[in-house]
Amino acid sequence: MAGKTKSLPARRGRIRRHKDVLDVTVVLIGEGYISTAIAPIEVFHSAGMLWNSLQGEQPKPRFRVRVVSADGRSVKGLCGLELTPECAIGDIRQTDIIILSASGWETMDRIAKDTPLLPWLRKWHSRGAVIAGICTGVAFLAESGLLDGREATTHWAVAERMRQRYPKVRWCIDQFVTEDGAVFCSGGVYASIDLSLYLVEKFCGHEVALQCAKSLLVSMPRARQSGYSVVPLSRPHSDERIEQIERYLQKNFDRDVTVGDLASRAGMGQRTFIRRFKAATGRLPGTYLQMLRISAAKELLERGTLSVHDVCARIGYEDVAFFRNLFKRYAGMTPADYRSRFARMNFDRGELAGANALS
Repeated sequence: MAGKTKSLPARRGRIRRHKDVLDVTVVLIGEGYISTAIAPIEVFHSAGMLWNSLQGEQPKPRFRVRVVSADGRSVKGLCGLELTPECAIGDIRQTDIIILSASGWETMDRIAKDTPLLPWLRKWHSRGAVIAGICTGVAFLAESGLLDGREATTHWAVAERMRQRYPKVRWCIDQFVTEDGAVFCSGGVYASIDLSLYLVEKFCGHEVALQCAKSLLVSMPRARQSGYSVVPLSRPHSDERIEQIERYLQKNFDRDVTVGDLASRAGMGQRTFIRRFKAATGRLPGTYLQMLRISAAKELLERGTLSVHDVCARIGYEDVAFFRNLFKRYAGMTPADYRSRFARMNFDRGELAGANALS
């Protein structure tokens, strides 16, 4: 499921490098998250501008941003917010970078309504423009055929639907940002910032991207979204004996369980059991058990009260170093990093009383 992490800056695109200012076209997609359009607009507008202004230096714009919709009409997002574009996609005569904002979760309905986008995207890609999709907006790139044979990512929640509908795409859902053949994808709403900064760094260099991130108080592009995802342990199946084993593992994941024990419990030989388990769940028994334990570890770390050593023992591991490495492989970060990012806020009574007194 995981693809290889791209290093920054990535390989050059086909944009004409002699241009001082690159033209960016942000395409509004209806019934989606408006922030996935606003974030790129603000990041590209800030590059070379905001940091310079804050430092008392001469602003040097790096990008010229235009906002469009398929038909030039206003677009309403999921929360009722409405954005008015400057023009329709057909009015664009020059662009170097095209950004597709996220659509709603019923992406296929949006594609049916915005079919003029597909040939328009193919046309500009053939002319050398960089094409980038954010979150569910990646489906437009897949539907246009631009992702066939290429690496791509999207939001983890729609990954399985994307895989089934677009089997020619090399889905790397573990990644926040992918790049392949001047086509870029990002997973998740706030990955729109990751993607935008990725492109700023790619075409303007690390220093400009870092200054942009510092001035906007955002992080530089993240690599992986596995720490944020809630991945189903197995796909739906009708193998009742394997379902019984799954239920057993879910209740006893912290015990020392062997494949031989599970096979005996299922009334099968080990080879038959492994084959049936993999066919039903899509995973080997050992991998399934590891994912159960990592899922339990995440819940314990989110509570924020146990040490990493205690979490390790609670889920059935004795070797803390092994647990740290395994957790990082599945979550994309160490247990300590995960806890600092996702643990609930803990206020002692004195702090809470002081906060209430000030409110």
